[in-house]
Amino acid sequence: MHAYSLIKIWFITICLLVISGCSPAKPASEQVQLNGNTMGTYYVVKYYDDSPIDSTDLQQQLDTELELINDLMSTYRPESELMRFNHHNDASAFAISKPTRLVVAEALRLAQQTDGVLDITVGPLVELWGFGAKGRVEKAPSQTDIDQARAVVGYEKLTLTDNGLIKAVPGLAVDLSTIAKGYGVDRVAEILEQNGISNYLVEIGGEMRIKGTKPSAQPWKIAIEKPVNAGQTMQRVLQTGDMGVATSGDYRNYFEAEGVRYSHLIDPRSGKPIQHHTVSTTVLHPSCMTADGYATALNVMSSDEAIIFANRYNIAALLVVKTDDGFIELASDAFKPFLTE
Repeated sequence: MHAYSLIKIWFITICLLVISGCSPAKPASEQVQLNGNTMGTYYVVKYYDDSPIDSTDLQQQLDTELELINDLMSTYRPESELMRFNHHNDASAFAISKPTRLVVAEALRLAQQTDGVLDITVGPLVELWGFGAKGRVEKAPSQTDIDQARAVVGYEKLTLTDNGLIKAVPGLAVDLSTIAKGYGVDRVAEILEQNGISNYLVEIGGEMRIKGTKPSAQPWKIAIEKPVNAGQTMQRVLQTGDMGVATSGDYRNYFEAEGVRYSHLIDPRSGKPIQHHTVSTTVLHPSCMTADGYATALNVMSSDEAIIFANRYNIAALLVVKTDDGFIELASDAFKPFLTE
């Protein structure tokens, strides 16, 4: 065994309260479901439509698009566009594709808005703490190692120009994992709409886009689970309407060394994993890519800081926070209309 061990804890996850179907070209009263793997996780597409659609051809379109996104933005593929930029260590601009440019531009906008809490250059710190492509570490890094990694971290050291991306210091690396899944969800939704589908639910590893309704104008519903020991029970049922939904939490990816639990969520301000008690953050936004980025940033912030930020920028956010007496919810003003009993 390694010096660390995984601890099983009850966690908050998004559940889909929908009826599954799988056959192509079904009438609107029946659901079509497509499943696959991407970005190190799974995807699920559920839709209804009146017109006959070849679901095999549709799935091929989705798989082709998701494979492209992986080829562009994965940090686990050595020849991806992103990894080639990360190994590009001179001051010249590195040309990037339109999809990568769009995702990086949004990430930099969120980085500036959050004062660097969301920072796609945090990759060296992620690797240092054992949560990157190189795999787990057996002990926490030294402060000296943290300081050295922080010297090549900082979104302000990354510039997006008409000619491409420029890094101010050699060794700076970009990791888009905090926002790329949301972008993938948005692209899948766009492909569905290009095929005339307007009633759908898309999920990639917990990040979602929802549009339209089920038959008879029934709304799509999602649920947030309670972290209880006696089975799985619902904490909240949400009817989001046409919306992207993203959740960030530190309940799945962590390690323990010498009795200390280290989250995979790194606070760029300290260079260390978060230490507060927010278990999960769910954000609603028309763009799943933007929701994905906000969910990560708000989960890195302390709960008080996160709610203040969400209210300032009218972000619909729900935090689940662990206390000595159990778990409590903190909802931003923009999220409260979505809460149902």
